[in-house]
Amino acid sequence: MQMKAVKIAAHVCRAVLAATFICSGFVKSVDPWGTALRVNEYLSIYGLDALERWSMEFSIWLCGAELMMGLMLLFKVRIRLVSIFTLASMSLFTVITFLSATWLPVEDCGCFGDALKLSPWQTFAKNLVLLPMAYVVWRRYRPDKIFAFRTTELFLTALFFSLSMGIGIYSCRHLPLVDMLPYKIGVNLDETRRNAVAVEAAPETILVYRNLKTGRTREFRLDDKEWQDASTWEWVDTRTASAPSAIHPTVAEFSIRDAEGDATAEILSREGRVHMLCATRLDGVGRRCSLRFEAAIRRAVQNGQTVVLLTADPLHEVTYRAFGSEEVRCYNVDATTLKTMLRARNGVVVLDSGTIVDKRNCRDMDL
Repeated sequence: MQMKAVKIAAHVCRAVLAATFICSGFVKSVDPWGTALRVNEYLSIYGLDALERWSMEFSIWLCGAELMMGLMLLFKVRIRLVSIFTLASMSLFTVITFLSATWLPVEDCGCFGDALKLSPWQTFAKNLVLLPMAYVVWRRYRPDKIFAFRTTELFLTALFFSLSMGIGIYSCRHLPLVDMLPYKIGVNLDETRRNAVAVEAAPETILVYRNLKTGRTREFRLDDKEWQDASTWEWVDTRTASAPSAIHPTVAEFSIRDAEGDATAEILSREGRVHMLCATRLDGVGRRCSLRFEAAIRRAVQNGQTVVLLTADPLHEVTYRAFGSEEVRCYNVDATTLKTMLRARNGVVVLDSGTIVDKRNCRDMDL
């Protein structure tokens, strides 16, 4: 009876770990650019900025490995070996998240990409729950042989590896398979930005009261009724704070400008189609991408549509960039905001009266 209970507990722990790794790995594999930005943040905190050039490769490998481990746990493929990797991974993640919550704080661990935001302490608590489960799984399958290979397991291992890495590589070379950011197709960028700015600018009044019975303080909003009970609560302080926004912060910070000033409202609110060509670095636009930009500009001009070039390179004067016989005006956008919006180094975001109707990596643009 006791052995049966242990087996059931191990199966439950394995299923929970598998589901967590699959969900976490998948939502990050479909958006390796987002994970790479998070990796760069960690590298900067730990003083390893020199490694940022490999952040994309590491992002694809990390997310793919996480997804692959989840699939192997779920189908019990190479279970002895994968249980060791799972325990080692959870031990490492627990230490890193503890450091992130204490001495080296980060705003968001990024463990579920942009699908689910967790604070460092919430992430650490999650890992404290999963770490014992990883130990239970490792303990349960410890008697199995590590290097006992079966044809079926070899086939599934190769399949899971190809699938996990393939998703990340495809999303890196094109665009995320699933866009979970507020810059996805169908979003009115002009309206979303104005709402985000209004929400961040609107202060919220916070009332701080002390419970006369327990001596503990508590915060209330103005529309709460409980603080009005004078027999229970004593006023301590009143302060204002910005209301929390469910909108990604970079939307409120989205800004298009050049030497003449801020052109954000003018471009986003323009009627008709606006083709925003995106180039993280002007000297990073290769020949084939330049030809695609030239073709896009030529088609837009023929249809009477607007074309601008957004870049993270600093512009100290009004700048025009020539693509073949075509010329387009350049504007500055923050590098992180540009990558967050497009999820590629170069490409195009097409607006129709402020609404995003198309996004493409440069290699997917029509010639």
